[in-house]
Amino acid sequence: METKKVLLIIFAGVFIGVANGLFGGGGGMVCVPLLLLLGLDNQHAQATTILIMLPISLASAIIYLVSSTVEWDTTLWVGLGSVAGGVLGSFLLSKLNNKVLGFIFAFVVLGVGIRLLF
Repeated sequence: METKKVLLIIFAGVFIGVANGLFGGGGGMVCVPLLLLLGLDNQHAQATTILIMLPISLASAIIYLVSSTVEWDTTLWVGLGSVAGGVLGSFLLSKLNNKVLGFIFAFVVLGVGIRLLF
């Protein structure tokens, strides 16, 4: 891989890490579009994002635990639902074509963006 592309990927990683730290997991919404810009298709961008977000989320979680900003009751129930949803989502990822996956992702990002505005 050429040096310019490696540096671009590292810069994208820093941007994704900062977004994840600031937004509590929102780095995934930034990661997918950046990976698409770097040439990955939707399925590979989504799957790669999941693996990228794991260590970033663990690092952020440790910082949040140390600063005592975790609501444990909510964490337990949302965490259980997230595990079930993650299994279902990864199964669906392998079944959906790139065009449908891109549409679903764009719809979710748009919906979240509108919700954040109002």
